[in-house]
Amino acid sequence: MSGSNCILVTGGTGFIGSNFVLDWMGAGPTTSGKPTSDTGIINLDLLTYAGNPANLAAIEGRPGYTLVHGDICDATLVAETLDRYQPKAIVHFAAESHVDRSIVGPEAFLKTNIDGTFTLLNAARSYYERLTGEKKENFRFLHVSTDEVYGTLGPHDPAFHEKTPYAPNSPYAASKASSDHLVRAWVHTYKLPCIITNCSNNYGPFQFPEKLIPLMITHALNGKPLPVYGDGQQIRDWLYVSDHASALVAVLERGRIGETYNVGGGNQRSNLAVVETICALLDELRPDSKFAPHSQLITYVKDRPGHDRRYAIDARKIESELGWTASESFETGLRKTVEWYLANPGWIENVTSGAYQQWVQKNYGDRTGIAPASEVVAR
Repeated sequence: MSGSNCILVTGGTGFIGSNFVLDWMGAGPTTSGKPTSDTGIINLDLLTYAGNPANLAAIEGRPGYTLVHGDICDATLVAETLDRYQPKAIVHFAAESHVDRSIVGPEAFLKTNIDGTFTLLNAARSYYERLTGEKKENFRFLHVSTDEVYGTLGPHDPAFHEKTPYAPNSPYAASKASSDHLVRAWVHTYKLPCIITNCSNNYGPFQFPEKLIPLMITHALNGKPLPVYGDGQQIRDWLYVSDHASALVAVLERGRIGETYNVGGGNQRSNLAVVETICALLDELRPDSKFAPHSQLITYVKDRPGHDRRYAIDARKIESELGWTASESFETGLRKTVEWYLANPGWIENVTSGAYQQWVQKNYGDRTGIAPASEVVAR
């Protein structure tokens, strides 16, 4: 693909990135088949353990989609990609995103999330400054971030809003907060037309099974313990991934330069309640399972260091300014998610082998036989 009828997506084979790409191309699990836009996608992706080209099998070889295998920290490659494809916009998903991994090995998070974003911003600035006329006027850099940058909430605190001070508590959250600050600096110092989104916990098809919901589904199906940190009363706001994708389209098309938009599903649930709901759905959808009732598999494990107690998103800004609202309730979205995992055992088998299992064994050993339930974050 050449010319300027495309957008550049980074990390497009990951969970949120692949759902965005599929929805954009009209090929998502819950889309009607009608593309969001006639603009194509260039997907720059390093294809790490959580980047799965099979997520995008539905559009492989399709006109309008190109995969560029590479690292956002590679300044030469990023610059060459921008020069070659001349994108209308950049949507930046690429990130290390697993909180547990950031606690064990924060270096990779600093490299990708901070250095990678810096490299991408520098290349985007150089590319943008060479644009002219309408191309320059319409160019956008959309940085996809997380609500974890805001820290934690007490049980009665108001939800995070766009002016909430940053107070990250994990290495992952600190790395994303740093990347957000870099984006803001490039807007105000270099006038690069950027927009930031901070989303709540995503869930849905193609999510790597180190995250809470797919981890519980996959291990319940195999009769393995369902590890819940601490008392399980950590509260998160859950956002179905296709709703997130539609929010990003709205921000890309109508968002104001230099602004931040919080994206949430309005579905606050405790981790324990989420696990119990998954168990009930599996009891319903797999009534002949020898592991039913699946709630008997719930196992409490030692809480994670620095575990944030509560997240909640105030999404009134994106709702009022851009007219976006989430379509899925937690109940409808979770049912769709469980049904998708039940219908795709081959996908699960392919992503839960190799490098993933080696990492789990090295860092968690035989503590429970599996990785503890972790937080679902922006990537």
